[in-house]
Amino acid sequence: MKVHEKMKIGVFDSGLGGLIITKSFVKRLGKYDYLYLGDTKNLPYGEKSAREVLDYTIEAIKFLIKNDCKLIIIACNTASSIALRYLQRVFIPDYAPEVKVLGVVVPTVEEAIACSSKTIGVIATNSTIQSHIYEVEIKKINPTVDVKELATPEFVPAIESNDFALAETYAKQYAREMTEVDSLILGCTHYPLLKKFFEKELPNVHLISQADFMGEKLAKYLNRHPEIESVLSKAGKREFVVTKLNQHYSEVAKKLFEEISIKEINFL
Repeated sequence: MKVHEKMKIGVFDSGLGGLIITKSFVKRLGKYDYLYLGDTKNLPYGEKSAREVLDYTIEAIKFLIKNDCKLIIIACNTASSIALRYLQRVFIPDYAPEVKVLGVVVPTVEEAIACSSKTIGVIATNSTIQSHIYEVEIKKINPTVDVKELATPEFVPAIESNDFALAETYAKQYAREMTEVDSLILGCTHYPLLKKFFEKELPNVHLISQADFMGEKLAKYLNRHPEIESVLSKAGKREFVVTKLNQHYSEVAKKLFEEISIKEINFL
């Protein structure tokens, strides 16, 4: 890493969801330079083993660091739940101690707790639900909150294949199991694309969608950490790379970002 040069904000995800979170960052903090990496070749992460997710995530973080990212956000709930603690406590202190790596789970839990809900539902990938990361983090802040977790593995493949009719069918099915919750965490960065389906099925439930608040969460983090903010480059540049590029991904990206050029790379 070039210590004295200005650095980028890196964003990592397994697929389309990370683009949605990056859009929220750019909308709130458009002056900064961003490098987005989507491991579309190996998605969905939610069906991979913990070892595989950790290995993919480490290699992605290495790539972003080598490409001058000072602050990296893992915009993937599965990778956050499985890899973030290891990265923060073991890998980063040894490999690149000047770099900060953040996840999306804790900011999402903070948003849910702020709603003063007595019962919070969580829908996410198999891996995220099996980790119980949301229940653990919610209980740390408020042990009295009831948490109902539900794995929804069909959503990511449906979204990535552009089959929103199928996604809506599953949304109706899963919504029936969440009618008693006060708030519902859409615990995958792909799931903001499904928000309208759950709004229709659960009109009285407060939906916690990461695209709605992650930009503001990042802004507050940078305000608290001027030592990081001061070394971030502010030319408004945005770079997008993926490990496998397809037409659907390109179409979604162009809807989110008017002028976008996506490069296919192999970071492994």
